[in-house]
Amino acid sequence: MLVKTFAAALQGISATIITIEVNCSKGIQFFLVGLPDVAVRESHERILSALQKFNFKIPRSRIVINMAPANIRKEGSAYDLPLAIGILAGTEQIRADKLEQYMLMGELSLDGTLNPVKGVLPIAIKAREEGFKGFILPKQNAREAAVVNNLEVYGVSSIKEVIDFMNGERDLEQTVVNTREEFYAKQQQFEFDFSEVRGQENVKRALEVAAAGGHNIIMIGPPGSGKSMLAKRLPSILPPFTLHESLETTKIHSVAGKMGNETSLMTQRPFRSPHHTISDVAMVGGGSYPQPGEISLAHNGILFLDELPEFNRNVLEVMRQPLEDRLITISRARFTVEYPAGFMLVASMNPCPCGYYNHPTKQCVCSPGAVQKYMNKISGPLLDRIDIQIEIVPVPFEKISERTEAEPSSKIRERVVAARATQAKRFEAYPGIYCNAQMNSRLLHQYAIPDSRGLEILKKAMTKLNLSARAYDRILKVSRTVADLAGSDSIEPCHIAEAIHYRNLDRESWGV
Repeated sequence: MLVKTFAAALQGISATIITIEVNCSKGIQFFLVGLPDVAVRESHERILSALQKFNFKIPRSRIVINMAPANIRKEGSAYDLPLAIGILAGTEQIRADKLEQYMLMGELSLDGTLNPVKGVLPIAIKAREEGFKGFILPKQNAREAAVVNNLEVYGVSSIKEVIDFMNGERDLEQTVVNTREEFYAKQQQFEFDFSEVRGQENVKRALEVAAAGGHNIIMIGPPGSGKSMLAKRLPSILPPFTLHESLETTKIHSVAGKMGNETSLMTQRPFRSPHHTISDVAMVGGGSYPQPGEISLAHNGILFLDELPEFNRNVLEVMRQPLEDRLITISRARFTVEYPAGFMLVASMNPCPCGYYNHPTKQCVCSPGAVQKYMNKISGPLLDRIDIQIEIVPVPFEKISERTEAEPSSKIRERVVAARATQAKRFEAYPGIYCNAQMNSRLLHQYAIPDSRGLEILKKAMTKLNLSARAYDRILKVSRTVADLAGSDSIEPCHIAEAIHYRNLDRESWGV
């Protein structure tokens, strides 16, 4: 008897329908074809043990299973459930009339229970697009798949529940998630808040400007000055997720297996902070079976690189193209996958090897030229993509001991959201551009033109401070954001002056 069950394979952050064709005839052999990997081939032993637990068995007959399309590699253990159900239906141990209505995914334990799998959100989206009535999967993944509307999602604990459902002996409980209610209920919950930060008003202002314009930022300061502490609070002032951004980001984390059990949508922007020993493949994604890297896991959120000069040079250089294109393409001999990489880069570093260059009270003990050599670990092209460069000094005791609470993140966030709304309206005719940091040269000369006084200030600054030529565009972008925060249609001299203040590393005198 020939029967078909349906599963899905992941390619990038999208899913492809896999039709599992099971044909049982006279004989004693078992064949599994269709480009399965080792984990899929090993499913035979897991299925055999799981079925024996419930007094089912694989009869002594010739069973041929084809996983179509046969030119797509099938990976992982998530095909256990559709393979087992297909074998039972093909050997007429269960009814087959419901199989074409449901997508099946799940890894079997030897006792027949189901273990969670990766990537169920893009699979559920694909199941709805293809017109399936429902999706049967492990109970731990049910809430994640249930955010997809117009698709019945059934979370099950064991294969026995699926067998009874196919035979009409029981009904499965549908998992229902009110996507919008759950999404908006958790958007304001943050672990860290700017109200806990004493002093550092100029740095908090720089982070506010960075959040408002989507600018990359680097903080330079001695140990203990608060660089990491401030970076961890940046997500609390970013604009809240839109539902579309949340779905897109959740898909990436689902494919990477980063979603926790019993979770549905991501409601807060991701904050990824990889260690400086990370490899270039782990940063951008890839591997024998490509997986999203840290830059994709930080999509629509923040990638924080602490102690930037300590990262391997190759790791930093591979980020240059994704920073511009907001996309990473991973090519292999047989296929190519694309992962989104629209992240905001936040970096921190010490000013020198000993950490105390330009410290107000401690003496730098680095040898002559050591500061510049340390800075040269970061290439010019990468530094060119960082709009805001701010120097941090330690907070004095008087500020640390203050009892008054600083401005909370909620207040700062209101100004950031208002500025982003202005930019969204400005760039609504330009697809793919939604903030000032993404302006190209044409848009820069259209929307970031200072008046004559502003140009004069910029000219004097570039001459007196020996600013590099690459600083010119960056200053104009940041000044446009400062003007948006002030609610100004035009760029005024004070906005230009503030933007110039955020270009510390472009000064030729730095590190000399």
